[in-house]
Amino acid sequence: MSTEKLSATHAADMEIIVRRGMTKGYEVFSLLTPPVYAAFVFMRKGKGHFTVNRFLRATWGSHSPGCAGGGALEYIRSSRASEATMRNRRLQHAYDAASLRADDHSTIGAILFAVLTPAILWKRASVVNLVIGGAGIGSAIGLLTHYGRTVTGDITPDAQIPDIPIASS
Repeated sequence: MSTEKLSATHAADMEIIVRRGMTKGYEVFSLLTPPVYAAFVFMRKGKGHFTVNRFLRATWGSHSPGCAGGGALEYIRSSRASEATMRNRRLQHAYDAASLRADDHSTIGAILFAVLTPAILWKRASVVNLVIGGAGIGSAIGLLTHYGRTVTGDITPDAQIPDIPIASS
């Protein structure tokens, strides 16, 4: 194999890992932001300053830093790794059933709450905050559903990672 092929493979693996890091950053920030924002407003300013519009705006406003932070951390970590390490990490993540199920629950919750939040809270916030903020809250609720299912005993089965021989150059 030529060095161009090796670097292209490494770049493709790194792209997949960085995208996964961005997804996980989005999920973590969607899970942490609502309680942190609510606690900050209640402690600092009192309940008179807490509005649905501000809450939803803060929820979706935190997703960009979450995506950027998760992607940056994975990029820094992946840029220094060897090609074999990157391929191993990509395969580990591709066959991680628990992580894939968490991503699925997060996506389902985001879609569901992007539709339900505007239907329930129509007059309390702007449409953009209702849809995107509702998706962020739904993502968090989807993650909590995944963790709740895991705690109650509905554990995802372990997938067997196939052995892929790596051709030596």
